[in-house]
Amino acid sequence: MTAQEPEQPSGTANPGTGGQQQGKPPAAGQSPVAGLAAEYAAKAGLHRTHDGRVDVLRSAGGVQGIAESIVPGLVFLVAFTITRELTLSLVAALASAAVFTVVRLVQRRPLTQALAGVVGVGISAWLANTTGKAEDFYLPGFFTNAAYILAMVLSIVVKWPVAGLLFGFIRNEGVDWRKEPDRVKAYRLGTWIIVAVLVLRLIVQVPLYLMGTDGLAALATTRLIMGAPLYILGVWVAWLVTRPAPAEAEAGAGQAA
Repeated sequence: MTAQEPEQPSGTANPGTGGQQQGKPPAAGQSPVAGLAAEYAAKAGLHRTHDGRVDVLRSAGGVQGIAESIVPGLVFLVAFTITRELTLSLVAALASAAVFTVVRLVQRRPLTQALAGVVGVGISAWLANTTGKAEDFYLPGFFTNAAYILAMVLSIVVKWPVAGLLFGFIRNEGVDWRKEPDRVKAYRLGTWIIVAVLVLRLIVQVPLYLMGTDGLAALATTRLIMGAPLYILGVWVAWLVTRPAPAEAEAGAGQAA
């Protein structure tokens, strides 16, 4: 899934991403905050093609990355539904997460995402095993989700909306968008869209969690649907609503020329 952004000049090619590009690093003399924002944007993993399209699917980790986030939870659900054995189901989930790490080793690809997945599944498995409640396998995700909501809302309050930090550097705006009230407003809206996605997850999933094992199947299913797929949709919509106006894009292209 990609979103058209033809007006902006392309950034510096990112080696190893198949021709995709990300925002340029900040120019000399920019503030330390701008430098940190640029570094954050680069590490956030949002990718842009040479013709001005943001590749949201690849930004979410690609098919393999999405599978790494979905499969362990799915394996846990299937195993527990069939066997009703919590320990066995937790081991199966951990094993599936470990398989992805081995696959990345064989592929000689970065292990960061796979290892993060193993750690996340490990914490979830430890908690569920400690409490003896299968639904607690999904509990850590609520705290992570809430932390992202808090961080994004805070970024809006301090007038550094996360959407601006991410998309601004992909579009080669740097932090200059903060000088334009319309751009700040657009990036606030984009950030609120992502926040809405995260809040929606909690609204739907927390009541299912509170139902205990009776809500486990529904909780696991909504976790899959409202995980990577909903995130991709939210980021894509946020990218679209924060596009610069055509006049701004033409002026930027003229200055670049």
